Amino acid sequence: GEALEVNQEVNCVTDFIHGCEDQLQKLKKQKEKGLLYGIPISIKDHINCKGHVSSGGMVKFLGQVKEEDSVVVQVLKHQGGIPFVKTNIPQTMINYDCSNLIFGQTLNPLNHQKSPGGSSGGEGALIAGGGSILGIGSDVAGSIRLPSSFCGLCGLKPTGNRISPPGCSDRPFVLTVTGMLGPMARDVDSLALCMKALLCQEMFQLDPTVPPIPFDEQVRLRSSPMSPSAQQES
Repeated sequence: GEALEVNQEVNCVTDFIHGCEDQLQKLKKQKEKGLLYGIPISIKDHINCKGHVSSGGMVKFLGQVKEEDSVVVQVLKHQGGIPFVKTNIPQTMINYDCSNLIFGQTLNPLNHQKSPGGSSGGEGALIAGGGSILGIGSDVAGSIRLPSSFCGLCGLKPTGNRISPPGCSDRPFVLTVTGMLGPMARDVDSLALCMKALLCQEMFQLDPTVPPIPFDEQVRLRSSPMSPSAQQES
């Protein structure tokens, strides 16, 4: 409900993920509760989700419905998380604003005259507006860090190849810098919990190219609040 209200105000959601309710009922029957049990999680538009489109803000991809969840979505579900919406991005995602010809312009919930930043701008707007408590964005050159800054949130771009990629393979360009998925939330503890949940055996088995190194809680705790060295090590 809150996500709908925020969306009406700032236009940040591109799609609602069907099957959320079924997934919640399934989770309730499981004996083992994952680290993200029952948490609704928003995900950036380009992250593959079964039965949904990963548009990247481009009309040419609108007809391509994905047949399976990307590894990151599978792992979020394995940990009890419930991906419930996909969020807006700028066209091609190589942009610090958040608008495209399909879904239009996303506004900053703190000031509608301002941009929420990009390219994970829909995530920034939805979380800052109170419509989500945890989101997955992606970052090549600031796409998690900029919207986090513009919207007053916490965000983490993990080390390259730390998390399995979004699953969309139809990129119209080649990146020389490793793009990384990463968490966005209102506080650092949420980022740490999300990283701990993602860096699990399930991810390492589903994507053998990801180094099987769990999240190091001690690195985070012994450093000053998420200092650059802590980010490198974790």
